[in-house]
Amino acid sequence: MHDWAKIEVLAPNLKRRLSGVTATVLRLIPVQARRIGIVATGPGLPAEVPQIALWRVFLAPRDRLRVWHARRNNEMILGLILRRLFRRRLKLLFTSAGQRRHTGLTQWLIAQQDGLIATSAKAASYLDRPAEVIRHGIDIDVFQPAADRVALRRALGLPETGVLIGCFGRIRAQKGVDLLVDAALELMPVRPGLSLVFAGRATAKHEAFLAAQQARIAAAGLSERIRFLGEVPWARLVELHQALDLYVAPARWEGFGLTPMEAMACGTPVVASDVGAHAELVGPEQGTIVPPGEPAALTAALAAWIDDPARLAAARPACRAHVAAAFPIGAEAERLNAVYRRLLA
Repeated sequence: MHDWAKIEVLAPNLKRRLSGVTATVLRLIPVQARRIGIVATGPGLPAEVPQIALWRVFLAPRDRLRVWHARRNNEMILGLILRRLFRRRLKLLFTSAGQRRHTGLTQWLIAQQDGLIATSAKAASYLDRPAEVIRHGIDIDVFQPAADRVALRRALGLPETGVLIGCFGRIRAQKGVDLLVDAALELMPVRPGLSLVFAGRATAKHEAFLAAQQARIAAAGLSERIRFLGEVPWARLVELHQALDLYVAPARWEGFGLTPMEAMACGTPVVASDVGAHAELVGPEQGTIVPPGEPAALTAALAAWIDDPARLAAARPACRAHVAAAFPIGAEAERLNAVYRRLLA
């Protein structure tokens, strides 16, 4: 979309690497665009996302108000630059997922916004002004159970039998990767059918952390059963979700935590730490919430699921139905579009 007369909302994504925020933008904007004139802007956006080149934003006509929907500090800063220095007619909107006290800079930036959204009730509690709580949704047409999980695992080069656990996201201590490795090292020696796969990138800062986990795994003789796949394409990530028996989100800290919802949409139960919005997303029929940073609690919760095949099987339809009923992406898109319309009115 390049016709400014049709563009009502600009959604910047000023980060090339896949992250939770980027994933939100990529999956949400095509759905929103069915009902409102919204485009993304920023580097490295895939072709299927409605978008406009970032340099063109600085030349936006002043014929009407438009919404600038930021999700990061640098995007809030750019919105202010566009409005104050380049005199573009913008209403500034920020979505906050943070669950900690904001820095002075972030507080100041938030104070300049015309509207605020929080991705969870907990995130809203850390803001100094009212925010509308709009939880993320899932495209259940994309994230859905595999027709044949055994065949899918075979195609992915994963074990075709036994319980397969997955954990997807950046490889770092914050994500609790070491806690899950601790649990696997304890559980696997007496459960020969259990395997674990990680997918996600370790940045240069965290390569030593990854190497330390791999060394521990190798010392235990489990390198064939605990695998790190690195960063994988989006379509492959969906397939990995579909291949799992159990998803684990063991983060020590999280803003929202989208991957448990993706897993449940594929019919996969979840064991997640009580951070981000996990406790607001996962009920007892869909998984287990454990205290963050406590490997013994994580290990016990995993064992309870792994050792009960009937419970795993029964949870699959419950997980799918839960996400379809409570977190459809269409509902998130409509609520966001309603916020835009109010700002533009």
